[in-house]
Amino acid sequence: LLCVVPIFACTIIFNTILAQLQTFSVQQGSAMDTRLAASFHVPPASLQAIPYIMLVALVPAYEAAFVPAMRRLTGVPTGITPLQRIGVGLFAVTFSMVAAALVEARRRHAAATDGGRLLSILWIAPQFLVFGLSEMFTAVGLIEFFYKQACAGMQAFLTALTYCSYAFGFYLSSVLVSLVNRVTARHGGAGWLGDNNLNKDRLDLFYWMLAVLSVLNFCCYLLCARWYNAGAQGSDAAAS
Repeated sequence: LLCVVPIFACTIIFNTILAQLQTFSVQQGSAMDTRLAASFHVPPASLQAIPYIMLVALVPAYEAAFVPAMRRLTGVPTGITPLQRIGVGLFAVTFSMVAAALVEARRRHAAATDGGRLLSILWIAPQFLVFGLSEMFTAVGLIEFFYKQACAGMQAFLTALTYCSYAFGFYLSSVLVSLVNRVTARHGGAGWLGDNNLNKDRLDLFYWMLAVLSVLNFCCYLLCARWYNAGAQGSDAAAS
């Protein structure tokens, strides 16, 4: 249990990013042009379905095409190990925040300089698409890792840690928002996220901060995964 805790902890930032997609991205979409046709508007919250649609489409393709191809290259029955799968997802999720930051900067610039022009809400779809791809690796890989590493009778307990990661991620999201507002409001103003008006707030900078945190988290994960593998190899050697 103690050995898997660092791996579990490295997925918390991943779920903090998920919290942003379910909160600020909805607010971001509400400040954009939601029309797809003259009489049809896209509800901003409905874009949260994109990652799950991607999971439904990509997981079968992953098992049918990616795993056999990687199995021939690596000799691993699952194509890549669960730890490698988690790592790919933790690395990829950074680009979700990069996409979100670039789109928000573009949206804010258009609203300020183009007479209040609204960008199409479809501009924020890429950040959901990238997150859906990363979730296929991280979330599924984490469940697979916990299930395979658990001793007899503890599979359900360790699998439940996945949902604890969601909880801690969403809690950390609230802490980060409060902390960022407090730090950035020291010299006057309401902080990056304090005005509740995206044209005045600096949501793009907040997204860039999350992208940096994601990169740092990925580097920490590489160390934790290396330490875990070294410990596992040491245990196997001792057992033999």
